Amino acid sequence: MAIKTSDLNAKLFGKANKRRATTPQEAQAAAKEQAQVIELSVAGEELISFELIRIPATEVEAQTVVFSENAREQSFLNEHALSDVLTTLRERGQQYPAVGRRNAQGLIEVLDGSRRRMSCILAEKEFLVYVAEGINEQHAKFLSDVANAHKPLSLYEKGKEMQAKLDSGEAEDQKALAKIFQCSEALVSGALKAADLPLELLQAYPNVAELGRPTIVKLHKQFNEMGSDQQSQLLAKCHSDGQQVWQRSEAQGVARLTKEVSETIENWISELNPTQKPATKKVDLVKGKVSYSRKGNAVSLNMKKVDEETLNEILAFIESKF
Repeated sequence: MAIKTSDLNAKLFGKANKRRATTPQEAQAAAKEQAQVIELSVAGEELISFELIRIPATEVEAQTVVFSENAREQSFLNEHALSDVLTTLRERGQQYPAVGRRNAQGLIEVLDGSRRRMSCILAEKEFLVYVAEGINEQHAKFLSDVANAHKPLSLYEKGKEMQAKLDSGEAEDQKALAKIFQCSEALVSGALKAADLPLELLQAYPNVAELGRPTIVKLHKQFNEMGSDQQSQLLAKCHSDGQQVWQRSEAQGVARLTKEVSETIENWISELNPTQKPATKKVDLVKGKVSYSRKGNAVSLNMKKVDEETLNEILAFIESKF
């Protein structure tokens, strides 16, 4: 009996050079062994043969494309968003092949594995993909949706899916969407707000999937309080010199980068739209070591690599002033 794709936790395929997968454990072992040909029951229906193709690093972009109905926004896939894949891939190469089909142009259309594909491009590594002929649109969408379940989508990507259901009439309102997607109405509201934001604004961040609902709601409110000319100027600032905002920062780590990008965007918004409440501005006192931010009469001081003796001296000085 062939296994249903939805039952696979580890990635799709059979065990020897050509056989059917019958258990998730067998499929996991086979993916590691990289069987040359496998047979898979897609959506528990049609049995399809897949052949393992190895694409040289220099040919990945030219020979492959991502399935157009893949819910994952490909422009968000950078070294920060893919850090969980890149580390292993650079050390040991691609562990599990992707899944794709041949399209009418002869290119390999990646259905499951768009993150692995981009990771191979960034790391300049060989790309492994199981390819089948004659996969229809329904089965292609099924494989793509199953794949995306392994790595949660960002609020923006969820919001795009939700908005599509509203536009098609499949869902009447946010309450219906919450039922379909099995989530709270608050999350639906946040996701729809994220989907309403321009890509250029979200691309300013190192990893859009890490942006939570409070950040999205605040950004949506600030952006929509601006006039159209101001919005255009803000977006131009976000990708000036051919770089995104996060690429111009010296901060290390996604959390710090995200915080700095948010502060930068808020300051730009305040400059472009003075009627909005000014953002707290961070000032570097000693570059990379000491910074402070001031909001009214409140001051926050941030210091790195402070030894015990220096800390005691600083605390004693502060105590003498209050």
